[in-house]
This record gives sequence, C-alpha cells and structure tokens, in this order.
Amino acid sequence: MGRSTLRTVGRVLAVWAVSSATLAVLAAVLPDFTIEAPGGDSPTRIALTAGFGAGAFGVLSALVWPLLVRALLLVPALVLGALVFFLNGTLLLIALRLAPEGRGEATWATAVLIAAVMSATSSATSTALAVRDDDAYGRRLARLAGRRRRRAGDPPRPTTPGTVFLQLDGVGHGVLRDALTCGPPAMPTVAGWLESGTHRLVPWRTDWSSQTGASQLAILHGSNHDVPAFRWYEKETGQVMVCNRPSSAAELERRAVARTGSPGLLAGGGASRGNLFSGGADQSALVMSVAARADTFNRPRSGYFAYFSDPANAVRTAWSFCAEVGREILESSSARIRADGPRVGRGGLYPLLRAFATVVERDVAVAAVIGDMLAGRSAVYADLVAYDEVAHHSGPYSGDARKVLTRLDRSARLIADAARYAPRPYRIVLLSDHGQSTGETFEGAYGVRLRELVRAGCGLADHGRRARRTGGAEARGAARTALRRPERGRRAEEAECGPPSEPVVLASGNLGLVTFPDLPGRATLEEISLRSPDLLATLTGHPGIGFVLVRSAERGPLVLGPGGGERELATGRVVGCDPLAPFGPGAAAAVLRTDSFPHTADLMVNSASDPRTGTVHAFEDQAGSHGGLGGPQSCPFLLHPAELPLPAGPLTGAEALHAVFREWLAAPCAAPGRGLPAQPREAAADTAAEPGRY
Repeated sequence: MGRSTLRTVGRVLAVWAVSSATLAVLAAVLPDFTIEAPGGDSPTRIALTAGFGAGAFGVLSALVWPLLVRALLLVPALVLGALVFFLNGTLLLIALRLAPEGRGEATWATAVLIAAVMSATSSATSTALAVRDDDAYGRRLARLAGRRRRRAGDPPRPTTPGTVFLQLDGVGHGVLRDALTCGPPAMPTVAGWLESGTHRLVPWRTDWSSQTGASQLAILHGSNHDVPAFRWYEKETGQVMVCNRPSSAAELERRAVARTGSPGLLAGGGASRGNLFSGGADQSALVMSVAARADTFNRPRSGYFAYFSDPANAVRTAWSFCAEVGREILESSSARIRADGPRVGRGGLYPLLRAFATVVERDVAVAAVIGDMLAGRSAVYADLVAYDEVAHHSGPYSGDARKVLTRLDRSARLIADAARYAPRPYRIVLLSDHGQSTGETFEGAYGVRLRELVRAGCGLADHGRRARRTGGAEARGAARTALRRPERGRRAEEAECGPPSEPVVLASGNLGLVTFPDLPGRATLEEISLRSPDLLATLTGHPGIGFVLVRSAERGPLVLGPGGGERELATGRVVGCDPLAPFGPGAAAAVLRTDSFPHTADLMVNSASDPRTGTVHAFEDQAGSHGGLGGPQSCPFLLHPAELPLPAGPLTGAEALHAVFREWLAAPCAAPGRGLPAQPREAAADTAAEPGRY
C-alpha cells in the first residue's frame, strides 16, 4: 500500500472520528435529537451509535449526491441551494433510521441543522488534514483554476507550448548542485529532471550588482543600465532609490522600457507573479512596479485577495504560517545554543517576516502560476523568495536553508503536476537571480560599521546615531506593500543619511556606496582628496575592504586596493598588486560597466573576499549576503529543458539571459540544435562558482 493511499485512508478515518464526535455532541445539546435507547446507554454504546450514524451519513452522501446532482442539473441555482439543506437532512434521517435498534431519532428540522453542522466540520477537518498533502492540494488548485478559466469564456486551446520561468531567489549554482547530488537529494523532483536528461543545469554570471533588482530588471526588460546597487542615492532628486520599493521599481521599469523600446519579456499574453517588475505582462499580481497604480485590478494585493477568498487556501496557509513561525523560533534557539556562526539578529518581527516570505508569498505565487497554466498563458514568470530570506539570516549553507530548498522542490512538483491539466504543454525553466556568499558581517568582524569608517576618514565626529538595520529588507518591503503601508526612507534625511554637507553611506550586501550630496555630478578622485584627504587611505587601508572604485579627472575610472595597489580600468594598467585579482578575470569588465552608469556613487566600496573560501563581509546585518563581488553570490544557475538550446560560451550578465529567453519564446517549437547554437554538455558540469571567483 503506497503512502498516498495510507494518507487517504488516514484522512477518511479522521473525518469519520470528527463527524462521530460532532454527532454525539449535538445529541447531548439538542432537545429533539437522541442516539440513545429510552432508558439510556453507556458511553461506549453512544460512541458506537454515533460512529455508525456518521459513517452511514458519509456513505449515503458519497453514493447519492452524484446521482442527485445529475438529476437536478435543470433546477435553477437558487432552488438547488435550498434543496441542498433539505436533501442533506433527509439523508441524515435515513442514516439514523439505519442505526441498530432504532436508537437514532430526530425531527426533520433538527436533522437539517445537524446535517449542516456535520458537513461543515467534516469539510474543515478534511481541508486541515490535506494541508501537507501536495497531491490533494494540487488537484484542488487545478479544479479552482479550471473553474476560473471556464468563467473567463473558455478560450480556444492553443497548440504551441507555453513556458513557466520559476525563479528560486538567491539559490547559487553551487548550492543547487549540492542539494541535488550530496547525500539524499534535498530536491528530489529537480534531481529527477536532471538525471532523466529532460533538463540541463548551467551556471551564469551576474553583473557587479548581484541582487534581484538588477538581475530581474534585465531578465524581464532587457536592460539593467544605471542600476548600480540594491539602493543608491540620486543627487538631482535628493532621493534614495531602493529596488523593492514600489515607486522606485516603477521608475526603474519605466527607464528600462524607454531604453530598450520594448514592453518586456512577458508582453503579449504573459503573467508576472511575485516579482519586482512586470515584464510587460498583461496579468500582474504581487508585483512591486505596479503597486502604486490607481487601477484596483492591478494592485499587488489583488493576488492575496484572490487566493484567500477560498477558505481551503486560507486554512492551508494559516496552518503552515504558524508552523513556520514555530520552526524559526526553534531553529534560531538551537543555533544560539550551538553558537553557530556567523550569527545575526533573528528576533523581533523576523519570525513573522520569514513566515510571510516562505509561506504566504510562496503559496500565493504557486497558486497564481497554476491558475495561469490552466488558463493557457503563453509565458509566466514567478519569483519564490523563501530561500533568499532564510539564507540571509541562517546562512546559505545552513540546515535551515536546505530545508527550504526541499519545500521549494515541492512547489516545483506542484507546478509540474498541474501542467497535466493545462490546455497546452508547458516547459518549466528554473533559474536564480544571484547566489549568496557567507561570512562574518563587517561590523561583527571589525567592530565598526562602514558609515562610521567613512565618517572617521572624513574627520567627522560620530554622534552615536546608527542607521536603521536593513537585514531582511526584501521580505519587509513585500509585507509593507501587501499591508499598504507607506514607503520609508525615500529622502536621504529619512534614510538617516545626515545633512547634505555630510556623505551619504548606503549598503547593498557587501557593496557600499558613498555619495557627497553637495558635490554636483560624479565627484572625482581629486575633489574627494581635496575635501577629505584621509578618506581613501582610511578605506583602502582597512583589512575588511577589498577595493574602492573612484573616477579620476586625469586617469578615468580607477580601482584602489590594499597596499597602494591600483588598476586603471580604461587602460588595464596595474600599479602594485591588482586589487581585482582576488575577484576573478570577469571582475574588471563588470566594474568598468558599472562605472559608466549615470548614478554610480562617488565611491563604490566592495568588501574584502577570501578567494579560497569565498567569504565576504556584508555591510548589512546578514549571515548570507549578495550585492557585490566575492564568493558564489555572482554565480546563480539556469536549469532548462534539454530541447531549448543555449548559445556557445558562458552566460555573462542578466541581459544575456533576456536575449536567450526571447529566442525561446519567439520559437517555441524549435527542435534541439535549431535556432541558437547548442551549448556543449560539459558546460553543465562547469562549476564556475569557485569561491571568490567572479
């Protein structure tokens, strides 16, 4: 007997027990209902009678209702609704008449009430028990989405295959490879795809800004030009741009569309779910860039309303949410007892934020994707942020994060199983937008924050004010948007950056940005040296700083490193030790590209990285970080159907992925070997994620 059969039998027995208990309780409290002999019965006999009555009612309902539904198809809906109560009451009276020795008695009106209560309790019990049953959950979502599709007019069935892009946020190529091959696989579904040959796994390289905003904007809209980091300061407006803030995401999408002249990857019938950007999709839900629109149907909260309007979904997600909060409290307590490191704060609201990211956002996005597939949409792109959120606080290689990968694997299986009910075949592409690098935080390792170090280099006194901690910003931003909370920190003073005469210091993982608001345009090396003669020496002389990018009026873009090492990016000339050598051969090109952005900060500060272990020092309160160079954060993965070809050579930059995906969507029926040149199979085995290598 299989596990699925055992689970089904267990659910049936549990529902039977609850229905029996409900029947016994109702018999005790309702005056016109009894399941005892006139002289009374023992508790055991009452329990047996209740069990018989509940079982008979369940069997009669299962056998009779399908026949009655067919017979009553022509009955108007309102009349049928009233008949449901009458028929349920009648079935219960029949079940009570079948009780041994006529022990079950009730008036007809009481029988209607009892039948309604028993139906409600049995339905709630069955739903609660099916919370962890993915097969039952998938079938339910398929039925619900199918009904929505029929209400939409049941459009003609397309003949070309559709594509689902499922972004596993923050999962590096090395992490996924280990999850598939080390010991019992943490992701058995994905491992099966790889072993069967239906999918191939390859790494790709991010830009210098290894974070969701830059990668996803390029993937969905073809350009991440002028996105130097996750957050940065723009002098002309005096505002701090943050990629996961609705107003900033909308502006970044507008700029990308204006630059490329294209609405996006998902234009023409696609759907965007749980992303920062819409990709030009006709259907968007839980998307940051559309959060500020006045159109009610485009508000990101509409996805939550659509999902939680079904009570079964609410029960499943609420149950899992509470379990996840308890899991985080237990895991954080265990990590504290074991003295695991690196360790960051996991108290306060974080357990709730984690549960929101790993349960609520996941469940809503998966349900939306399944609905899109059953509606036959041509392309769907969804972001599952669960791993990224947990890895930020527990570490990318922690047992906590590995368990999240197992739950993401279940989500992938649900989506793959739902494809069986879709009106068109679907190809499932898994990818990540960046990896994560681990290491002690900059403050934890050296006892000072980047802002304090910059102020010291500028000769400014430390007033004791500390910037608001930014760990968990992704989940916090999504939760605030879902709750329609106002944005924070749009202006520099709101972000606790100090007055205009002082430098603005922002952090994006292990990438720091220093801007002088009162110096117009991009401040040069010469201007900064004149204003703060000790600043650059203070930064490059600190053991936690890997390199600093600054623009020289005489020498162009210049990278400064420890021990007086310099690299002129325009000429490639190196003085002393090359500051970019520990970050791999692709680092210089990535840094030079970022230097060309209009809003690149006056100083771009990348933390040090150990090329042997890939560890970095985040300027934020994060055990696992991303956003700069160093370690596996720059090496995400792409797992694609084998029949979809890749260009020869490495995939470098998120814009390259956009070009590949456009080819796939433009030629959906292309056979392997046609269209793009096929990538050699050995590329799939290329780790390309050597610790510390870009």
